[in-house]
Amino acid sequence: MSSTAPQIRRLQSVAPRIAQAALERARLTVVPRTRRTRAPRVPFVAFVSVILLAGVVGLLLFNTSMQQASFKATALENQATDLGAQQEALEMDIQALREPQRLARLAQDMGMVIPSTPAGVLDLSTGRVTGKPVPASGGDAIPLHMPGPKKPAELQRPADVKVNPAKADAARTDAGTKPKNTTDGAPTGDR
Repeated sequence: MSSTAPQIRRLQSVAPRIAQAALERARLTVVPRTRRTRAPRVPFVAFVSVILLAGVVGLLLFNTSMQQASFKATALENQATDLGAQQEALEMDIQALREPQRLARLAQDMGMVIPSTPAGVLDLSTGRVTGKPVPASGGDAIPLHMPGPKKPAELQRPADVKVNPAKADAARTDAGTKPKNTTDGAPTGDR
């Protein structure tokens, strides 16, 4: 134990000095008040406000241009639809003008007819006419609208049917139906 005793004494004498130094370092001291410089807030707020305002204005301009483009597209679609309808109408008119029946009707209106007899043939090299050409007459005209088939006589409706009221009532009672009152002797119409 004798060897450790001098070390402990030495530590005891050194420890208060270290503790004293630490204590002096740890003491609070009053620091003189200095002015802290703050970053100015007004320019930053103005910068952020300008950026937000520019963004809102940009969005409004973009939205306006998109709506204008939409209106133009709608107007062009309507114009394309109208032009398509006009084209179809013109094509239908062209088809109507190209109909062979129209041409034949115009020819008949001008007095032209198709001859019923074979026409003569003109030989251009010799100038001779072969065959017997005969001028066409109005009776040679071909009807443009062919009449439809006639109905058979069985299908044609008779113009007037007279029914004896007494026989009609008897036929109804035989069939099991009640006879109806008639005012002028004609049946009332159970057809």
